[in-house]
Amino acid sequence: MTDLIQALKTPVAEPGTGAVVTGTDVKRVDGRAKVTGAARYAAEHPAENLLYGVVVSGTITRGRILDIDTFDAMQIEGVVEVMSHLNRPKMRSVDLAYKDMTAPPGSPFRPFYNEHIIYNGQPVALVLAESFEAARRAAALVRVRYEEAEYDTRLTANLERAHKPIPLRAGFEPPPPEKGNAEKAFQAAPVKIEAEFHHGVEHHNPLELFASTVIRGEDGHLTIYDKTQSSQNSRWYVSHVFGLSKDKVTVRNPYVGGAFGSGLRPQYQLPLAVMASLHLKRSVRVTLTRQQMFSFGHRPETVQWVKLAAERDGTLTSIQHEAIGETSRLEDYVEVVVNWSGLLYACDNIKLGYKLVKLDQYTPMDMRAPGAAHGMHALEVAMDELSYALKMDPLSLRLKNYAERSPVDDKPYSSKELRACYQQGAEKFGWSQRPLAPRSRKEGEEWVGWGMATGAWDALQMFARASAVMHADGRLVVSSAATDIGTGTYTVMAMIAAEAMGLPLERVTFQLGDSTLPAAPVEGGSSHVTTVGSAVAGVCDKLRLTLLRHAQSDPDSPFRNKRLKDVEFAGGVMRLKKDPATFIALSAIVRHAGRERIEEKYLMLPQMLKQRKFRRMVHSAVFVEVRVDEELGIVRVTRVVSAIAAGRIMNTKTAGSQIVGGVVWGISQALHEESHTDHRFGRFMNHNLSEYHVAVNADIHDIDVLFVEEDDRIVSRLGAKGVGEIGLVGVAAAVSNAIYHATGKRIRSTPITPDKVLAGGP
Repeated sequence: MTDLIQALKTPVAEPGTGAVVTGTDVKRVDGRAKVTGAARYAAEHPAENLLYGVVVSGTITRGRILDIDTFDAMQIEGVVEVMSHLNRPKMRSVDLAYKDMTAPPGSPFRPFYNEHIIYNGQPVALVLAESFEAARRAAALVRVRYEEAEYDTRLTANLERAHKPIPLRAGFEPPPPEKGNAEKAFQAAPVKIEAEFHHGVEHHNPLELFASTVIRGEDGHLTIYDKTQSSQNSRWYVSHVFGLSKDKVTVRNPYVGGAFGSGLRPQYQLPLAVMASLHLKRSVRVTLTRQQMFSFGHRPETVQWVKLAAERDGTLTSIQHEAIGETSRLEDYVEVVVNWSGLLYACDNIKLGYKLVKLDQYTPMDMRAPGAAHGMHALEVAMDELSYALKMDPLSLRLKNYAERSPVDDKPYSSKELRACYQQGAEKFGWSQRPLAPRSRKEGEEWVGWGMATGAWDALQMFARASAVMHADGRLVVSSAATDIGTGTYTVMAMIAAEAMGLPLERVTFQLGDSTLPAAPVEGGSSHVTTVGSAVAGVCDKLRLTLLRHAQSDPDSPFRNKRLKDVEFAGGVMRLKKDPATFIALSAIVRHAGRERIEEKYLMLPQMLKQRKFRRMVHSAVFVEVRVDEELGIVRVTRVVSAIAAGRIMNTKTAGSQIVGGVVWGISQALHEESHTDHRFGRFMNHNLSEYHVAVNADIHDIDVLFVEEDDRIVSRLGAKGVGEIGLVGVAAAVSNAIYHATGKRIRSTPITPDKVLAGGP
């Protein structure tokens, strides 16, 4: 009897059971490591002979450095060096070396490149010491003398300088040409509204501070633990800036304590830590302070104008949406702000416009749902205003103008269950009980209002590679250089692999967060499941076929002439569909092949020719209840229902948590978050968590999330889309609309702070 036939006759405990199924509620596989402290973040990896770096931030907005006095700093015991543009190691001078995978058009910021100051808070020196305490003390003693130049950080005072961006940035789709004649239709319409919106600057405040730990090996190899949304992006950046070969740098980010756009680009602590390590030939850690996290990008301030017109029955006849945002003098940072107004509602006349103003600030950065967070807010508040002008229910107006095809290009949607979002969300919320008129309900000292809004985001897919290894002991290890920013990537990828191979989840490990692993895109744009998840499914397909072929190697094998469609993988075995009693353990197949492991690799490429024929989007309907104390100007969001259409949901627990987190962020955007600039100094003044307000537990009440049934095989082979951004989109607009319903006060700018509620606008 051959080894294979013997393996077939070897009992396997409960064959055909124990495999995980996607679409179920599964706890995070990395949860225990995080709550017990076993998970190490960028600033927590130990290294021998480690130096600590503390950044000295500039105090002027524009000009140049005349002198850096380091004498007092160097007297502090334990201080080894104070680095600046005066003594840094060689860095490349060409712009291309500093362009990471997500860089917008222009010249990226180069820390310590020369004496020029281009924004307030720019790093001007790095103190390195044997202890963090010594470095921090010495940093306070560094004296920098400047020559100041004129600067301007005001957006609203410079709107006439706005220019159209060059659409070279990956992921930026410029506004389409005008459809019809929007202004003529607007003038002719019997019902119309026009409104101006302002959105202040918002800053990322993830729990984990930005840090880079550079561990220098005896051979000069640099192993870097970085807070980033792509280990391979940071590796690319370091290699090109310092002229290091690929095999001399490894970047790892196994755990990331929040990011949502702030970690897309390498932040300046990374090159500073690397240059210090190269200069001193030692391991170095640089951690930025909370205040310094306000010095490397933000959600840009924007001004928007929306004009809507309709027939008296609510049929939209004109949509016009223009926006002006800010950018730096270095780069043209762009967002898709106005395009959403041409993708949601059926209309024959649509005109969209988007421009930028260059200011003396650091380049803005992506922040959860970039562009849509502001653009959809303006559109959805304007739609609410139009509904009142029509004396029409806000939800009825949206259903009246429901688009079955993309309005701007007439493309079919790859899938669209927005109507189900409206219906199921409204039913869950009790929308039918809403009185039409504002100021209709008061309980105690608070006016009660109900508002709603639509949300939309792109359903993206990139390219990715993955490897899968089946071990002789029955373990499956799947790998890709993906990133988990707390959203559940570890868990979902392991679930996809476990289901594909018919294995219990505890027998599957997903490896990510290492630049040496198979290529994966930057974790952003709500594309990781559709991209990396599809790569994982693809490599498991190849591995199943390879295992079947090995099982067919024996002439007497019952699998000899079978094809993949004839077998199934379940409970750690491969078995015949028509004869489940005939099976073989996957571990036995590996051992029979005379190996310790069987590996397959896979490259997932999007079907672009097919996908381009469709408009691929995720949708939501957000229903909100607020209570407003007009005498104090205090708004409480007491109830939210968020109905989501995002394709097949891989893990209802982690996906639901994503949406809840997005709703919390949306409430924070609506009521709390704004960075204030003192334009006399060109400086953000409230750069700390005591003055930069974010939503806290007391601000959050009931949040219900429901996923409508949707399956999209155009976007991904899994039928899935993404849920990272969509949870935030539309929330601020729904809150604003609910405040109007409660008080009759239309407030168009965010955040809606107590002073605006008291004043009744703007």
